[in-house]
Amino acid sequence: MRVDKFLWCVRYFKTRSIATAACKKGHIKVNGQSVKPSREVYATDKVEVRKNQVNYQLTVNDTPPNRVGAKLVDIYITDTTPKEAFEAQDLLKYSKDYYRKKGTGRPTKKDRRDIDGFYDEPE
Repeated sequence: MRVDKFLWCVRYFKTRSIATAACKKGHIKVNGQSVKPSREVYATDKVEVRKNQVNYQLTVNDTPPNRVGAKLVDIYITDTTPKEAFEAQDLLKYSKDYYRKKGTGRPTKKDRRDIDGFYDEPE
């Protein structure tokens, strides 16, 4: 089975065209090598998928005949992604939420309170 079709079948990508684009960008590796979308995938292959800034590491158990339900995905792949990959994503999410360049946009509620507290003179 083609690697783009396989990743679509096991629900890592919503469409085959998105999976194909990821292969062309070099986000998919099979046994440590970047692959084209037409590369065949066999049982015991190690597939690495870079998606949403996380490197998912998968081991192929078997190839499905067609797209499978979410409950049946574990039959065809084993997810060996380390926990550190997800922890790094959480930290990145928190840093993006907090970060805002000075002087851009309206002040937040916290900024407003700080401004009011700065101008109020203590009595």
